[in-house]
Amino acid sequence: MGHGGNVLEELMADHREVEELFARIQAMAGGGQELRDLVDEVTIELVRHSVAEEQYLYPAVREYVEGGDRLADKEIEDHSRVEKILKQLEKMDTGDAQMSPVLQQLMNEVAAHLQDEENNLFPMLRRTCSAEKLDELGDKVRRAKAMAPTRPHPSAPSTPPANKLLAPGVGLVDRARDFVTGRGKS
Repeated sequence: MGHGGNVLEELMADHREVEELFARIQAMAGGGQELRDLVDEVTIELVRHSVAEEQYLYPAVREYVEGGDRLADKEIEDHSRVEKILKQLEKMDTGDAQMSPVLQQLMNEVAAHLQDEENNLFPMLRRTCSAEKLDELGDKVRRAKAMAPTRPHPSAPSTPPANKLLAPGVGLVDRARDFVTGRGKS
């Protein structure tokens, strides 16, 4: 995760990556460790992406887009719902009968969120933000994703400055846990 380009190109590349992971999950016949690995991978990508958006994209929306506070708050609410589902999935065994419905709920929530961002939010930001600012935000988002947590933390702050202060430390702990357990290395 770190594709290059301006913030909108970076985030849309992330969106395609998550959609591809969802397609792989849907194509699976069974569960087991392969499903756990894919659920962990999609969790890592979604959490890192969300943290970066909350640190840099949504503050830019608040600053540059008319009605930006309302729009940013709505997107953060979307993230909160997704993060709660991810936390639920993290605790589930892949053989659990609820795994499939909860995964479908996740895919539905994320698909609606991506569509809303790409069809509404991103075009608004593109119209109101300079190319230089979009490039600068792309660099900031890439740096944020590199330091971001990799596990869902639904009770963590989702707005600056608290999220920018806490996310790197939580991310360090998450990455250390991932290293020790081998999570995300498949």
